[in-house]
Amino acid sequence: MEYSFSAEDRAFRDEVRTWLRANIPIEERPKEGAAMRAFDTAWQRRQFEAGWGGIAWPTEYGGRGLSLMHQLIWHEEYAHAGAPPPGCMFVGLNHGGPTLMARGSEAQQADHVPRILSGEAVWCQGFSEPGAGSDLAGIRMRGTVDGDDVVVNGSKIWSSYADVADWQELLVRTDPDLPRHRGLAWVICDMKLPGITVRPIRTMAGATTFSEVFYDNVRIPLSNVVGGLTEGWSVAMSTLSFERGTAMIPHQVELQRTIEELIVLAGEVPGPIAGKRAIQDDEIAARLATVRAEVAAMRAMTYAAISRALRSPVPGPEGAMISLYFAELFQRVHGLALDILGAGSVEREGAASQWVYRYLDGFKHSIAGGTTEIRRNIVGERVLGLPRGTK
Repeated sequence: MEYSFSAEDRAFRDEVRTWLRANIPIEERPKEGAAMRAFDTAWQRRQFEAGWGGIAWPTEYGGRGLSLMHQLIWHEEYAHAGAPPPGCMFVGLNHGGPTLMARGSEAQQADHVPRILSGEAVWCQGFSEPGAGSDLAGIRMRGTVDGDDVVVNGSKIWSSYADVADWQELLVRTDPDLPRHRGLAWVICDMKLPGITVRPIRTMAGATTFSEVFYDNVRIPLSNVVGGLTEGWSVAMSTLSFERGTAMIPHQVELQRTIEELIVLAGEVPGPIAGKRAIQDDEIAARLATVRAEVAAMRAMTYAAISRALRSPVPGPEGAMISLYFAELFQRVHGLALDILGAGSVEREGAASQWVYRYLDGFKHSIAGGTTEIRRNIVGERVLGLPRGTK
């Protein structure tokens, strides 16, 4: 692992910290719908216009063309400052944009990448299906070539922000006669095309950021296929590598900040021992110390991943280890928060309700981008070199 912070890096960190303190929105971010989209795109636009929209993105697309180390610094300071999550901009910034820059044609890059970075275009993902979520190679949604179009029929599920998106990264099967990992295409789908129906799904946390999407003879131009009609699996693996790699950094730093907030909370609320605060309970104190150490270990894993990424344009399978570790740690941290608040925490209002919402919403992290089981398979097969499982 090779990394260090130079004097230039420290100066950059100070510049980032100063700008964020002066520009973070003070109004509360809406959780769903058109109001959420307006908030997220406006915040992305503000960052872009000030030169902070894409730290490591190429300058020809409006980025700053800086290193991944600078990107890491930005993410760290962003989370420490309590800045809003990217929300509906997440898929475009962390999936669509990086995938197009790595695998898209010059025309596709020129058409879409600048609009993602400026906050003009919102993207969603169309990978999972009702019968093929974790088993991505098992998707059955058809894309039939007809003249200059791919005609799409079927459905996708758990599509984040599909109800407010302009574009979708869509994976379809174009040749059912080829092996499972062949015959797939990664397609840029205009969400306003005739034949597309979006039905939001309300989760147990109460949010509707996921949707089911139906496609009825949707005609997508062949020019929107990325990487070739039978190369969709390879392109999709690039997409998921980005999701499991640098896209996780803001979440990790935010979790570190969350644990510090939780320690403060434990010092304020009553604990299980009469007359004492929660943090004075030995078990709670030990659990707080453990999760603080675990988030520090995860930060070290992230630095190691960044060091490797400096030598490779596409993140490797090691990112699956980080995303797996993060998902399980996130759930432990927020489960601990509810234990600290006590048995009545689910009925609490005000600030405590945010801990309940985050706990319920956090289960998505062990599903989105590949379930815990899939991530363990990736680690076993591609990192540890264990034999591939059979079916």
